[in-house]
Amino acid sequence: MTKFPLIENAYNPYRDNVQGKANEPITVAGLLDRSKQTLGQYYEGDAPDWTLEEIYDRLEKNAPRIAIIGGSSDHPAHIMDFQTSSRAAIRIWQNGGVPFYFSTPVMCDGTAQSNQGMSYSLQSRNAVAQMIVNQLEAHNYHAAFVIQGCDKQPLGVVSGLAHLDRLRQERGEAPFPATFAPAHVLQGGTIPDRLWNELEDIADRAKNQGFPDVADDLHDAMSYILQCSSNTSFQGVFERAVGHEVISEEEHKYFEKQLAVNTCDGQGGVCAFNGTGNSSRHIVAGFGLVHPSLELLTDAPSQPAINEAIDQFSVMLNKEEYGVSKLVAANIRNGIRIHSASGGSTNLMMHIVAAMLYGGYRFTLEDLDKLHHETPVPDLFNYSLTEDRDIYQLAMQCCDSSSRGMESLFYELLQNGVPMDVNALTVEGRTWAERLGNTTALSAENVKENRVILSKPKRAFSGVDVLRGNFFESAVVKISGMPTPHLDMFDKKVAQVLYFENEDEANKQLLNDNLIEDLKERNVFNRDHLLVQLRENYPESFSEWKDQSYSMIFDHMVEVDALKIAVVIAGQGPEAFGMPEMFTPMQHINTNRKMKRLATIISDGRYSGVTLGAAIGHMTPESHNDGGILYLQTGDLLYLSLREKRIDYMDAGHHKDLKISDDFSEVRKQRAALAETRRKSMSKRQKRIAASNRMPYHSDASKGVVPYVIMDEASDDYKPLLQKSALTSHEQHYVKK
Repeated sequence: MTKFPLIENAYNPYRDNVQGKANEPITVAGLLDRSKQTLGQYYEGDAPDWTLEEIYDRLEKNAPRIAIIGGSSDHPAHIMDFQTSSRAAIRIWQNGGVPFYFSTPVMCDGTAQSNQGMSYSLQSRNAVAQMIVNQLEAHNYHAAFVIQGCDKQPLGVVSGLAHLDRLRQERGEAPFPATFAPAHVLQGGTIPDRLWNELEDIADRAKNQGFPDVADDLHDAMSYILQCSSNTSFQGVFERAVGHEVISEEEHKYFEKQLAVNTCDGQGGVCAFNGTGNSSRHIVAGFGLVHPSLELLTDAPSQPAINEAIDQFSVMLNKEEYGVSKLVAANIRNGIRIHSASGGSTNLMMHIVAAMLYGGYRFTLEDLDKLHHETPVPDLFNYSLTEDRDIYQLAMQCCDSSSRGMESLFYELLQNGVPMDVNALTVEGRTWAERLGNTTALSAENVKENRVILSKPKRAFSGVDVLRGNFFESAVVKISGMPTPHLDMFDKKVAQVLYFENEDEANKQLLNDNLIEDLKERNVFNRDHLLVQLRENYPESFSEWKDQSYSMIFDHMVEVDALKIAVVIAGQGPEAFGMPEMFTPMQHINTNRKMKRLATIISDGRYSGVTLGAAIGHMTPESHNDGGILYLQTGDLLYLSLREKRIDYMDAGHHKDLKISDDFSEVRKQRAALAETRRKSMSKRQKRIAASNRMPYHSDASKGVVPYVIMDEASDDYKPLLQKSALTSHEQHYVKK
C-alpha cells in the first residue's frame, strides 16, 4: 500500500484554528463507520483505527484531506454512489489521508426535457462549479475523488476544480489534483414481447386507416433500445396517432407507461446513448482525469479498481503539473480530438470552452475549432442504438479486456495520422505514451463483434462544426449526427424560414401531422421563393415546373425533397431563456419521415448529445441581445452550405434575382419595429424563470456561457503547455512498435 505524502503548505487552518479539529473529526469517523457498515463482508482492511484522536493528529500534521464528491440519488447515474464513496473513503484512510464526503445536486436533462426545468440545466453547470469551490475552500480540502455523473455535473465539477487549482497556485498553496470515477453505463431496456405485438397491431391499424407514415415512424422508434430519449420518439408518434384517431388517449397513456417501466435498469448508471453524459465521460478521460481502471464499467467499480485510482494521489499530491487546470490545458487538444472522433455531444462545445476559462486560460469557440480542424479528424466511432453498438456494448468490451476505451481511440487516432499530445500527463501517473506502451487489447481490431471503436474510419470527417454567416457570428452543427446522405440533403441548399418566437410555439406546429399541407393551403411561402428553391435545389425539373400552379409546384418540391425548411426557433439563448436544449423539436422532426427530409432547425438554443439530423444551434449573438436571428421572418431565404461551414441570408425578389446578401443591416433597419416587439415578448416570457437562476452578465455560447468575471480573469496562454503539432520519431515509436 502506498502512503500519501503530507501536503507541502505553510498554511494549515486545521493546525492554526481549533474549530475544524473540534468538529470535523466526527464527520470523518461517521463516514468511515458508515463505509465499513455499507461494505459489510466486502470490507477489505485491518480492524478500524479511525479514532477521533488519530483523525485529529492527521489534521494537525496536514495529511491530505481528500473530498469524495458525489451526486444526488434522484439522478439515475448516482444510485450506486453509496458503494463507490464507501470504498473510496476506506482506501483514502488506509493510505494516510483524511476522507470527507459531500455531494452536489445533479439535474437530469431527460427529466427536465420540455418543461421549465430545461431553462435551469445549463445554469446548473455554473452553479455546480460554484458549489465545488465553496465547499473545497470552506473546509480546505487538498484533492478530490469525483464520482462523475451525467449532463452538466461532469464539466461543472471539472470547471470548479480547475478554477480552484489556479486560485490555490496563485496564492502560493499546493496544487489541487483530482481523479474522476465515471458512473457505470446503464443497460438500455427492451420492449417485452407482448408489448411489441401490441405496438405492431397499432402500426397495422395506422396503415389500414390510411396513415402509413405513422406506422413507419412507429417501427423506426421500435428499432431503438429503450432509453429516455427513445421514449420521446414514441411520444411524438403516439400524439400524431391520437390526432388521427388511430389510438385513444387511454391507449396512448397505456403504451407510455409500459415503455417507461421497462426502460431503466434498477442499478442506474449513465444512459447507453452517446449523449452529454457519455460524451463527458470520453472527454474527461481525454483530459487525462480518469484512471483507466474506472473509465468504462457496467457495474459500480470494485475495491481493487478504486484502489488503483486513489493510490495515484501519492504521485500527484504537491506537484503542479498534476493540478486539474494544468492537466486540462495540457490535454486540451487530446480531449477535443477524442470528442470529435467519437461523435460527441454538441453541448460540449460550450463546456470545453468553459472548463478552459474557469482554469484561467484565454479560450473561445474559435480556439476549439482551430484545434479540431488543424488536422483532419476521422470518424472512428461505429456507435448505434439499433445495432447493438451502444455505449453499454463498449463498456462490456472494456470489462472483458477486448478494448481499452479512450486509450484505444487515442491509439487509433494516432494510427490514422492524427497528431496527439502523447507526452501529456494523466492521473494514472504516467503520460499517454507510457500508457500506450502496453499494447495489450489496444487496437480496435481486437474486438471481433459489435465493434464500436474503429481502426478504419467511417468517413474522413467527424465531430461538431462551427458555422459562420452574414447575419450571425457563430453557430454549431453536429456533423457526426448527419449520415453522409442526410448531409447531402441539406448541403448547398436554399431553405425557406419558418419562424417561431420560442420552442413552445414550434413544438405545437411540429406535432401537426398536416403541417406541410397546411403551409401549402395557407400560401405561407410565396411562389417566387419556391421557384428560387426549385431552381437551386432541384434544377433538373425547373424548366418543366416553373409555370405550373403554386399547389403543383409545392407538391412536386415536397416529393423530390427540393422544399427545404429552416425552422428558426429564437428566444432560447442563455439570457433570454436559459438556453434549453432543442432536442424535443428536433426529435419531432426526426420521427416524421417527411419532415426529416425537408427541415432543419436553426436556434440560439442548444442541442443534446443524442440529437441527430440537421440540428444547428448555439447561434450568437442570441436574439435577446439583438442577434441577426431576431430579424428573420417566415419566407426569408437562407443558403445552407454546411461543408463550407456557412449559413447566409439571401436577397431574393423575383426568382431570377438571387444573391447572398452583402449587408444585413438593411434588413435590421426595415424590421426594427418587429424586432422590438419580439424582444418585449421575450422579456415577458423570461419571467417564467426564477430570477435567482437567470443568466445575465454571462458570456455568449461562443465563450462558454460563463460569468463575465470568469472570462475577464482568464488571462493565461494555454499554448506553451501543448506539444508541437507533429509527432517526433520518438513519439511515433510508442504507438508503432
